[in-house]
Order: sequence, then structure tokens, then C-alpha cells
Amino acid sequence: MMPYRDTILAWAEQGRLTPDQTPTALRLAGVLPTPSQWLRFLDRLLLWLSTVLLAAAVIFFFAYNWQALGRYAKFALVEVPLVVAVLLAWRFGLERAAGKAALVAAALLVGALLALVGQTYQTGADTYELFTTWALAILPWVLVGQLAALWLFWIGLINLAMILYFHVFGRPLGSVIGTPQLLWWLFGLNTTVLALWETLARRGIAWLNERWALRVLATACVACITVLMVWVIVDSRHISMTPVYVYCVWIVVVYAVYRHYIRDLYVLANSLLSGIVVVTCLLSRVLFESLHADAGAFLLIGLVVIGLSAAGGWWLKTIAQEEQS
Repeated sequence: MMPYRDTILAWAEQGRLTPDQTPTALRLAGVLPTPSQWLRFLDRLLLWLSTVLLAAAVIFFFAYNWQALGRYAKFALVEVPLVVAVLLAWRFGLERAAGKAALVAAALLVGALLALVGQTYQTGADTYELFTTWALAILPWVLVGQLAALWLFWIGLINLAMILYFHVFGRPLGSVIGTPQLLWWLFGLNTTVLALWETLARRGIAWLNERWALRVLATACVACITVLMVWVIVDSRHISMTPVYVYCVWIVVVYAVYRHYIRDLYVLANSLLSGIVVVTCLLSRVLFESLHADAGAFLLIGLVVIGLSAAGGWWLKTIAQEEQS
């Protein structure tokens, strides 16, 4: 569809198509969605939005009315929708979108139920134990659901449990990004999941071939290794040079895989942005240490960022044109 769209728009720019003819050409080429496709999109959008909002409504309702509700009312408010969601998932079947949406609602409500148990009986458990238990409790549903969004949600729970665990036992530094050890664990976890997911998707498991979910994982990996590199640049005395070697290997692997094997422009752009951030931080440290934050240093940094961004944009545009040809 994209080559047809680009070709028709190029014809319009060249004057070979009039403004009145362009929409007709796009419609005949199948670029513009049909009314039935619009209805299908809106149907799916409303289904998933209503699922998430209903689960959130249950959580916020009993949280807001915590003092006014009795113990049994609180549990009934969570358990009844949970049972209904499970029954709907069983009734519709996991092959249909409605069944998958009901399963997602049930997975969300499990977390609300666990939080309710902890608050009601004051178990004394740490927050990371809640998210770990939540992930373990819904794991069977995640396995049978065959839904990329549910898998991504489950991986997010594991990431959050790991972050909270390190904030309890990992000597946090009082910052949002946490400790280098935490970033290493998050980078290793998400990179492993990304590699396995890409491998299984390439081997023909259709429901795993959701590029948006893979791009979210790739973004998390790039963010972790980029923050580690910035940490090395800012405070190289208290951290090893291992992130530098890992970062270089990561960039080479990403280029080789997503440039020649899988071809994903978003992941390449993400890694390019990471490179610009790292180069800018390194240049900033060198200039500020030598020139003591002179105005010329800021000007040079700005020019370098503009130049790298322009060169990166030209490179990405070249790759996009190669994919369309």
C-alpha cells in the first residue's frame, strides 16, 4: 500500500493528477480505508478502550469509596467483575476479540484483588511482592491468551517488580533511573525477551508478529543501555567501562539485524537517537571540562546536534526509499 500511496502523491506534486483526482486515485489503489474497514477499526478501538476503562473504573470506585464500603462489599465489587470477565472469556472463546478483551479485563482485576487483600488484611508484604504475585497469577492466562498486548503487559509487570525490588534491597540513589545494577538487569531481561520474541515471530507464530509490541521492547532496551552509557560519561570513576563495550556491540547488532534482516525503520531511528544522545553527552563533558561552560561550547554542541540529526534524517530517508523501491 505504501508504494502506491507515495507514487500517487508524487504524481500529485508533479501535476500529473489534479486535486480532485488524487482522492479517487488513492481510493482505487486501496490506500484509503473503506467504510467497512473504518467500522471494524472503531469496533476494535471501542472494545479495548471499554475493557481497560471498565477495569480502571472498578479499581477507582472502591478506592475512592474505601471508607464507605464494608469488607464484603469491597471484595464483591472486585470478585464479581473478575468472575464475569473469566466467564465471558470462556463463553466467547479466545479466538475472538471479545474473548481476548475479557481475558485482559480479568488480568487487570487480579491485580486489584491482590491489592485489596494486602490493604484489608495488612499482610506487610512489600510492593514488589504484589507485582510478582500478580505476574505469577495471570501467567496461565498469558500463555493461553495468545495476545501480544497481554504478553507486553506481563513483561511490564516483571519490569516493575524488578524496579521495586531494587528500590527495597538495591541501595537506590534517590533518582528516577535507579542504580546501574538495576539498569543492567532491565536491559538483560528486555533484550532476552526481544530476541526470543523476534525469533518466534520469524518462525511463523502469527500472533507474535506485532511490530508495535516489539518496538516497545526495543525502546526499553535502548533506553536502559543509553542511560548506562550516559552514566559512564558523567561519572566514569564509579562505574566500569563494560557499558561502553556492550553499547558498541548492541549498536552493531541492531544495525545488522534491523537494517538487513528484519528491516525496522523505527528501531534504527531509536538507536540513532541514542547515538546522538551519547555523542552529545560525551562532547558536553569534554567541552565543559576544558572551556568551563563557555558560550562557544553551547553553540558548538547545538551545531553538532543539528548536524547529527540532519545526517541521521537523511540516512533514515534513504533507507525508507530503498524499502519502497
